[in-house]
Amino acid sequence: MAQFTNQAQLTYSGGAVNSNVAVGELLEVLSASKTALGDSYGRGEDITYVISLVNSGNTVLTGVTVSDDLGGYAFDGQTLYPLDYVEGSLRLYADGVLQGAPTVNPGPPLVVSGLNVPAEGSLMLIYRARVTAFAPPGDAGSITNTATVSGSGVGAPITVSETVFPEAEPSLTVTKTVSPVPVTENGQLTYTFLIQNTGSRAAVATDDVTLTDDFDPILRGLTVTLDGVPLSEPGDYTYNETTGRFATLPGRITVPAATFAQDTETGAWVITPGVTQLVVTGTV
Repeated sequence: MAQFTNQAQLTYSGGAVNSNVAVGELLEVLSASKTALGDSYGRGEDITYVISLVNSGNTVLTGVTVSDDLGGYAFDGQTLYPLDYVEGSLRLYADGVLQGAPTVNPGPPLVVSGLNVPAEGSLMLIYRARVTAFAPPGDAGSITNTATVSGSGVGAPITVSETVFPEAEPSLTVTKTVSPVPVTENGQLTYTFLIQNTGSRAAVATDDVTLTDDFDPILRGLTVTLDGVPLSEPGDYTYNETTGRFATLPGRITVPAATFAQDTETGAWVITPGVTQLVVTGTV
């Protein structure tokens, strides 16, 4: 409900006088809401958004436009967009029934135009947006994107916003290399496992990180180090020289969190992974 005021002026040969201020209320028939399906994000992932429009009036609202700013924020005289609309992803439902594709300008900002909200009914827009390199990572990061609903029958534009936050979990990858290549029979062979964490939280003992591998050819007389520190069996790992199965004990491997910095020229966030290195050497 929106409040409005109005005042009249009376003029005559003897001067002018103002009336009292009349205060009224305008009952708005259109309401809107915006929801993200999921409250966290990671770079390159898709976020699904739902915008709901409800018309409580007894007349169809035509020519409605929905504009989504895709989380744009100012940086060094330019606007950066942490979200990128996934083209072709938008679905439109009127009173729960799928409609034909509306007119979509992917932007940024994303603009959906020519919408009709049924009388005493609802319209729902569902679409996906991909997280870009301009999305702030880390504990202090967030994306707030705002949609504006406007049109000749809407009155004052309606704005609705939704905020999502970066994933606060480790995000691990592992790369394995072997040396030397080639190796001679009864020679020394070394496997190096580079474990990287691009997440904002370190992988700690309670995350139960475990690395397993079935060595083929089977190695004998293992020596194992973790970031240069020797590991021993069975306190740190297990190894079966009959099958070649190697496994670290759960939680023995920890990986520091990534660090983040925003490029001062482009505004893109640069991720420097946290790194842990496991090295296994044995005789072929």
